[in-house]
Amino acid sequence: MAEFDIAALLLALVAGAIRVGTPFLFVSLGECLTEKAGRVNLGLEGILVCGAMTGYATSLLTGSAWLGVLGAGMSGLALGALHGLVCSLPRVNDIAFGIALMLFGLGLAFFLGKPFIQPQAPMLPGLALGNWSDSPQLRNALQINGLFLIGIALAAAMHWGLASTRWGLALRLVGDHAETARALGYPLTLIRVMATAAGGFLAAVGGAYLSLYYPGSWNEGLSSGQGLMAVALVIFARWQPMRCLVAALIFGAAGALGPALQSLGVSSGYYLFNAAPYVLTLAIMIVTCRPNRTLTGAPGELSLTR
Repeated sequence: MAEFDIAALLLALVAGAIRVGTPFLFVSLGECLTEKAGRVNLGLEGILVCGAMTGYATSLLTGSAWLGVLGAGMSGLALGALHGLVCSLPRVNDIAFGIALMLFGLGLAFFLGKPFIQPQAPMLPGLALGNWSDSPQLRNALQINGLFLIGIALAAAMHWGLASTRWGLALRLVGDHAETARALGYPLTLIRVMATAAGGFLAAVGGAYLSLYYPGSWNEGLSSGQGLMAVALVIFARWQPMRCLVAALIFGAAGALGPALQSLGVSSGYYLFNAAPYVLTLAIMIVTCRPNRTLTGAPGELSLTR
């Protein structure tokens, strides 16, 4: 019986790592791209929630969940571009404006999303990859949404692009040595705005996943701080897209620990494990962000390291 319980717990954690970790994956990839250009966007929490609302509203109004994902991405693109443009102005601190953008995105989503709390929008379909198995736990663990597979492909494409393409070299140069990039004729403002806008697009797609698949509804308490935790996740991943994938799955498994224990009949104390992602975030920040510790792989122009 104990072996069965352990196996069931592991399967529940695998399923939770994928389901809970998918929004972490998109938000962290977006923040990784932004920080590679030398910007920090603490407004991703607001972009995430705004993307969740926009995606749900677009899906409801058009009848297409995938159009909802696209609509969410466009809202994130606009907010990300706003962050990039404003932070390009003299004497504007990107961290301070990121906090303002977070509050703006949350307020905008809550204000415009009131009419969409009750109606049921079309949801994103899941891929039943475990129908071959007779085990309900295994079938549940292999119920995967297409956005997760798209996220894996994006992580691989970003890893290759940053390391092996001209635009990847330009982006990394702008993030590491702005003066050198300027001397070589690269348009710093344009590159940073484009990177921040693309990062906002990805973060908003992560929000659409929340409202259109898991948990699959729109309400004002939908997000649990994934946007803010993405900054710690990117530091943990050392600004590497493929490591962001691994880190997102670890954070997802931590977030799924409480529900997994509850599903196995643990009726007392399981709620303490719901704080696991926040404890993990604090631990990462304490261990990696000490004044006497060098952040390996950090872009040289990044505000967090200066």
